[in-house]
Amino acid sequence: MRNPFEAPARPPAAASATSSATNSAAAGGFFADFGGVYALNAVVGFLFACTGPVAIILTTGARGGLSESDISSWIFGAFFLNGFFTIALSLYYRQPLVLFWSIPGAVLVGPALTHLTFPEVIGAFLATGVLMLVLGLSGWVKRAMDAVPMPIVMAMVAGVFLRFGLDLVRAFHEQLWVALPMTLVFVGLTVWPRVARVFPPLVGALVVGAVAVWLLGAYKPPAGALFGMVQPNLYTPQFSWTAMFELVVPLAITVLVVQNGQGIAILRANGHNPPINAITIACGVGAFVSGLVGTVSTCLTGPVNALISSSGEKERQYTSAILVAILGLGFGLFAPFFTRLMLAMPPAFIATLAGLAMLRVLQTAFVSSFRDQYTLGALVCFLVTVADVPIFGIGAAFWGLVFGLVATRVLEAPQSNAPAK
Repeated sequence: MRNPFEAPARPPAAASATSSATNSAAAGGFFADFGGVYALNAVVGFLFACTGPVAIILTTGARGGLSESDISSWIFGAFFLNGFFTIALSLYYRQPLVLFWSIPGAVLVGPALTHLTFPEVIGAFLATGVLMLVLGLSGWVKRAMDAVPMPIVMAMVAGVFLRFGLDLVRAFHEQLWVALPMTLVFVGLTVWPRVARVFPPLVGALVVGAVAVWLLGAYKPPAGALFGMVQPNLYTPQFSWTAMFELVVPLAITVLVVQNGQGIAILRANGHNPPINAITIACGVGAFVSGLVGTVSTCLTGPVNALISSSGEKERQYTSAILVAILGLGFGLFAPFFTRLMLAMPPAFIATLAGLAMLRVLQTAFVSSFRDQYTLGALVCFLVTVADVPIFGIGAAFWGLVFGLVATRVLEAPQSNAPAK
């Protein structure tokens, strides 16, 4: 078995270029490769990561009854700890390999926190990390990714993400003059790609929403100092069978199939050859380490890697990934400040920001679930997940996968013999 950390094989013609790149790195090649376009791509990618996705963490934490300290620690691990893994992986492979946290995984945690303690959930984070590490070291990642048909996986994702779309609609009823301008600016920037390339729609929505909140007097600053540096919590995990069954398999699937699968496909489409086993190993170690401070599983991010690999020379795009990671280190260090700032906003602001961030993901999930084959199994999975009824104390996302697979094997037998798409 090939060493999973070995750089991807290159044709002989590229050997001298690879050697030259390695020597250049030793002599400060990063600064030679860096440039304005890569800095701009990194800033845009980072702004995406710290807006809508962070709003999802805040929403999940609030629903699950987590304290401000818990949420700050989660954000610290998501940005600061994963930033180091991003720098190491991107430098070693000279590719843009940004590792952050699993957004579907964060959404899965919300319902689980209604009947599991946070230490039990953290125990599931650590177990998921160990599982991904074993899969990466053994080279069984592709088998694991092919074990569940993609339509059923995406139906589960659609089921857990649906509440964010519904919360977006409800925000119009709760605070129209916050949700409406945010949505209009988001739509306006989206239809002008050239402007959106420099000023992302989510950032525009955040800025306009903040102005609307200020004009309405809806900002409620917390008591005490607003500014502060992080003091991450170190949790003692608890391992329960209920948490293992409910979270480990869905978390691993969302990381390997949904997040990593998307990120790898994007990087390949842009001319890179991402090392699948090494990425899985890094995600496994990252999930274990960041899980200790309360952060959901590490993954290869799709949107940020798409943004930073969209322009410039392919061989220099890794510098964007490193700058994203450096910005993430700073964001993680001041996680309490950003957490207090966002939690002081009205719920409609957070719901709108998170809902807008999830629109495209939700669209993709529905299209992937019901476009072609396995549609009945996908429908069963979606319905069970949306119903959100735990069975034997185990959450609906796990049972959605189980019942979706059973429906496919029993009722869609002819299709189940065809290769999954």
